[in-house]
Amino acid sequence: MPSADWAAPSAHGPVDAHVVLPGSKSLTNRYLVLAALANDTSRLRAPLRSRDTLLMAGALRTLGAEIEDVPGGDWIVSPGPVRGGGQVDCGLAGNVMRFVPPLAGLASGPVRFDGDPHARQRPMAPVIGALRALGVDLDDGGSGSLPFTVNGRGRVPGGSVTLDASASSQFVSGLLLSAARFDEGVTVHHDGGAVPSLPHIEMTVETLRDAGVVVDDGEVHTWRVEPSEINALDVQVEPDLSNAAQFLAAALVTGGRVHVPGWPQYTTQGGDFLRDVLDMMGAEVVLDRGGLTVTAGDGIAGIDVDLHDSSELTPVVAALCALAEAPSVIRGVAHIRGHETDRLAALRTELTALGAHVVETEDGLKITPAPLRAGLFHTYADHRMVMAGAVLGLVVRGVVVEDVGTVAKTMPEFTTLWERMLSERATAER
Repeated sequence: MPSADWAAPSAHGPVDAHVVLPGSKSLTNRYLVLAALANDTSRLRAPLRSRDTLLMAGALRTLGAEIEDVPGGDWIVSPGPVRGGGQVDCGLAGNVMRFVPPLAGLASGPVRFDGDPHARQRPMAPVIGALRALGVDLDDGGSGSLPFTVNGRGRVPGGSVTLDASASSQFVSGLLLSAARFDEGVTVHHDGGAVPSLPHIEMTVETLRDAGVVVDDGEVHTWRVEPSEINALDVQVEPDLSNAAQFLAAALVTGGRVHVPGWPQYTTQGGDFLRDVLDMMGAEVVLDRGGLTVTAGDGIAGIDVDLHDSSELTPVVAALCALAEAPSVIRGVAHIRGHETDRLAALRTELTALGAHVVETEDGLKITPAPLRAGLFHTYADHRMVMAGAVLGLVVRGVVVEDVGTVAKTMPEFTTLWERMLSERATAER
């Protein structure tokens, strides 16, 4: 998707749409890492193809895995000896910069890591310190961030390590994913503030168990992975539930209805909390064998919600709060200041510019609705900001979303799906 400003389309009435979501980024990237380390060839069915997952696939190819596109959209992953001598482009993908360096410790030579300019500002020091404690030779020039070089020696001793994962659950997940291939496995202890997005660590543990790895997570803030082989996978990638947020929000904003097929009855995706959020905001939310259906209620209620474990939802939920009938408070998301951008500052700035009253708190936002006006909605190279701007544009004419191409990080087809959602209603009315 080209980088250009995008006039967010307005809805001309209640939407009534059926939206098929692409696969989960978080699951796709975890499965890719495990498949690259497995003992045989794996098949990933309906994986997400976006900038982040293509960067992950590229990183793993650099390290020796073969990843083949096959008819039907699947990926066939054939593991190979982990090799050094290459360079990994992390882009702005937290998964790549935190999941791949532990694997690179197994390489037979140096692996250089770098990414987009803002990637050098994203927190990495806990991962770098943990890898050194586990026996990985890593040269970051003392920066504690990208760029750095992992000097692979063909093996990693492993063992026990303590780190502070309060800035990102990815610090833990990245170590666990490669740990079964370390000589002693890995025991990770978290020592610090609350770990954000704990469902993502649960997702990591579950994918490891799917591959036959023994994981002990019975002790709070401690995860133990035993050294073992990693079995090949044949898995169907779930839809990305966080990427459903803007489509389901459209039902509330326009007074309509949106159906998402394939919504899992059980999932470790934090985005599943969206069902509770929309219910609190007054929607009718029904999950059955056919998927998830959200139907607008009588207006949009203000809420007081803790999104600590589902922080990816924050931008779209903030947009809904700006359109609600009463003030709202979003809590527990201080850590998203270290995401693709400082999301709290970005949301405060952009929602205020359109007319809402927004106060940034220590760990979130207080949003008081007010009449909104047209304007340019800056996105700060952050895909979730694009999605928030699109929601506002449904009912605020003249919202222009800056650099819409940045949404390709997780959903390259976003604008097509968005405009199709709106056209479905128009087609139904003819």
